[in-house]
Amino acid sequence: MNNSNFLKLKDGTHLFYKDWGSGQPVVFSHGWPLTSDAFEDQMLFLANNGYRVIAADRRGHGRSSQPWDGNNMDQYGDDLAELTAHLDLKDAIHVGHSTGGGEVARYIGRHGTSRVAKAVLIGAVPPLMIKTDFNPDGLPLSVFDGIRDGVKNDRSQFFRDLTQAFYGFNRPGAKVSEGLIESFWLQGMQGSIKSLYDCVKAFSETDQREDLKKMTIPTLVIYGDDDQIVPPVSSSKAALKLLPQGTEKVYPGASHGLCSTHKDEINQDLLAFIRS
Repeated sequence: MNNSNFLKLKDGTHLFYKDWGSGQPVVFSHGWPLTSDAFEDQMLFLANNGYRVIAADRRGHGRSSQPWDGNNMDQYGDDLAELTAHLDLKDAIHVGHSTGGGEVARYIGRHGTSRVAKAVLIGAVPPLMIKTDFNPDGLPLSVFDGIRDGVKNDRSQFFRDLTQAFYGFNRPGAKVSEGLIESFWLQGMQGSIKSLYDCVKAFSETDQREDLKKMTIPTLVIYGDDDQIVPPVSSSKAALKLLPQGTEKVYPGASHGLCSTHKDEINQDLLAFIRS
């Protein structure tokens, strides 16, 4: 194990991370069931534009180790805090997609903004995905039980099928990339089935209303208005009402996987926001 690419966390879990380039740090937190590779387009672009880019595979995902426990939003936030402290990051911009947006919000909610300059939430899960009395626009528990069943019953086929809605490939006239489908599948299959199963509860049932209120730094909220995975009404749009310094950017017709399908636009929007 090359120690330069792995951080041994307090509980013994090894976190795989990439740390490229130099300059102001931009830290990426990926979505479920993916890995840091999901942000490779953004990382290459920003590193080439004078920034230090960092991304880890969440515990139980990708190349990180696969502990039985700790697959919850508190632990994800604490893992991110350990990584930022280990690298002694200052004035960092944190970018989180989907579940990664929850990780960023929980990290700031638990550890504050002393190391953080700005944040970007892309198709992110906060404040809450599941339907409750106070969150009537959320999705019913049955949706997430279906995801858990998919992981348990035949996750290989489930991940392939999930790409259709994830990238909007099920829409009329969509330009389908078989390579992107295979990349999604590969990233998903690298993860621990236990971690990916447990993470469904973490991304769907963690109430992050208070985390968002504590994000007192400029925060860009990006989402596609055709997101079939994380419906904007109970996530991005609801988050904007709670964020002290939130700015909205809507991608018309874009899917949940817009960091890949609209990578050039995302890259330019990230660069403009970081420089602003």
